Amino acid sequence: MRIVVVGGGVMGLATAWQLARRGEQPIVVERFARGHHEGASHGETRNFNNAYAEEHYLDLLTRAREGWDALGVVEGEPLLRRHGLVSHGSGAALGSAHAVGLEEIARRLDARGIPAEVISGADAARRWPGMRFEDTVLHSPDAGVARAAAALRELERRVVAAGGEVRWHTPVRAIEPDSDGVDVVTDAGTHRVDVAIVTVGAWTEKLLGGAGLGLPPLRVTEETPAHFAPRMPGPWPSFNHFVAPGSQPANVYGMPTPGEGVKVGFHGIGDEIDPDARPHRPVFQRELREYVRQWFPGLDPDTAVPISCTYTTTPDEAFVLDRVGPVVVGAGFSGQGFKFAPGVGATLADLVLDIDARAAEPFRLPRG
Repeated sequence: MRIVVVGGGVMGLATAWQLARRGEQPIVVERFARGHHEGASHGETRNFNNAYAEEHYLDLLTRAREGWDALGVVEGEPLLRRHGLVSHGSGAALGSAHAVGLEEIARRLDARGIPAEVISGADAARRWPGMRFEDTVLHSPDAGVARAAAALRELERRVVAAGGEVRWHTPVRAIEPDSDGVDVVTDAGTHRVDVAIVTVGAWTEKLLGGAGLGLPPLRVTEETPAHFAPRMPGPWPSFNHFVAPGSQPANVYGMPTPGEGVKVGFHGIGDEIDPDARPHRPVFQRELREYVRQWFPGLDPDTAVPISCTYTTTPDEAFVLDRVGPVVVGAGFSGQGFKFAPGVGATLADLVLDIDARAAEPFRLPRG
């Protein structure tokens, strides 16, 4: 089968790898250079957060974990650093339309065989003295950090080793499907293929908005978490703070990044932007420093080094994983997608190779 993957971030590379595992030799085309900072996949770390209650996310997390385990040890270290995740607060968790109690999340993780325990805030503060906590804390020792940059390198290596290609500096100008396949139009020429997989993040609307796929509105924002220098050596887990509405600008997440500090960020409150005119302008930095001052006695709030990335968010923050004719689309990962990438790749590969395959219902496009 002739397959082109448009977009060489983590979702495109993970999909190409999953196809390569099944004997295919896809071509990945990416408009930017290897290691660019224009999208949502760069940087050393991403939160491997498993604090979900919804079954479709837990199913996807299970598939993702199989993929991370298959990728295994890279450059002398597993791609997942399982140093644990602590979640606290009474607000709505990521992926939830409403607040779900931490005890309920723990119950659903336990039903999946994922280790989780509910402890008191005082107990948590004794274990992780660099942090403060609300009264109830969910601890999952099986979570932690995905090594983002290393994952991109390894995925590309495996795609190429299996006979696929990754072509950098190859912008796609149009996706033109018809009844027999799809033309992928680049500056270097047109690829006539059976299926095109489009995983272009913030550029999804620009590339596919006129293709009649029925995409939901996609809001592109620039988000600016920051690294803070520790005042103490740790230990530092990954973390979520599901804040009560109005108490902070948004939910808070973060993780340790060796050599850079501890990343802390508000979830999904950046300015809406055009990805081709990204201002790289930090926002809510004063509020972020004040949050760190209040909740992280082990970090120096005056050492913030902002980071820029993009979110591409659907109205309900649910991912888009679907196929329309010869076009498969993965989009709208809403700032929470990286950890799911091997599972997203497996799902999109299913859609390519099996015309009857469907993603979980919340991830599907509406049918007219």
